[in-house]
Amino acid sequence: MKHILVVLFACVLAFAYARPDDKYTTKYDGVDLDAILKNKRLLHGYINCLLEKGPCSPDGTELKNNLPDAINNGCSKCSEKQREGGKKVLRFIIDNERAAWDELEKKYDPSGEYRKKYEAEAKKEGINL
Repeated sequence: MKHILVVLFACVLAFAYARPDDKYTTKYDGVDLDAILKNKRLLHGYINCLLEKGPCSPDGTELKNNLPDAINNGCSKCSEKQREGGKKVLRFIIDNERAAWDELEKKYDPSGEYRKKYEAEAKKEGINL
């Protein structure tokens, strides 16, 4: 599924990085997304890492380094679990942390290219940009 929002947060919470077989690792697919979403400190730690407003953990650094590729390739290297997790996180961020979402979108899609490209698919998923 090519959707900028899914791409961004699937990667945020899956800590995606490329393996030799051109897929993102599933090593972190067992992460408890609900626990992260309920803990503002954790959630904002990853957000601040991506925005270069705070320190990054090693997995956050991997994510930040590989995120542009994931956005550009429409999450084609993501697992289905990563895509589903991304949808869940996106709905939460957009509904509950809109200012943070706006900053992330501005940083990773400054021209609005990906928003235009993936907007119809976001709507189909019930995600209101």
